[in-house]
Amino acid sequence: MSLDRRTLIAAAGALIATPALSQESAMPRLFPVLEAIIAAWRKQDVEAVLTHVTDDIVWRNTSGFAPPIRGKGAMRTALQAMAPAIKTNNWRIFDYAETGDRLFMEGVDEFWLTTGEHIAIPYCGVLEFRGLLVHEWREYYDGRINAAMKAGAPMTDEVREMISRPVVK
Repeated sequence: MSLDRRTLIAAAGALIATPALSQESAMPRLFPVLEAIIAAWRKQDVEAVLTHVTDDIVWRNTSGFAPPIRGKGAMRTALQAMAPAIKTNNWRIFDYAETGDRLFMEGVDEFWLTTGEHIAIPYCGVLEFRGLLVHEWREYYDGRINAAMKAGAPMTDEVREMISRPVVK
């Protein structure tokens, strides 16, 4: 196989223009929406969270253990049920990637319940956007960690190691 000069120059230009290959980061478009959602949820401001989702949101927040929450009204009800049980939360993101209308994230949902339990769930998730509103939210995590910690089990060394990474800047 031989490359002519024109093909070689075009390939080099594509390599330079591709952020993942050139080590340059593209300006995030979707991640600031997630940052706004996190800031709102830290204050347990349900209505502020909901300003960032579509009316027909599909929220798969149980990693497949239960059916998804469908619609903004149902998401409001779920968040309003969660908020009183959470004393403090420290939800944070360690890494993310954007492609098209999707935001992939890796982080930890860490919170302290009003009953005193400390919960830290490492997870990955995908947000699909319509414009700058989330219309599908999928979360992937090990529900056994959640159940064990809610039952009072201490944080394992493995979880502690997974969640001790620096947050994305």
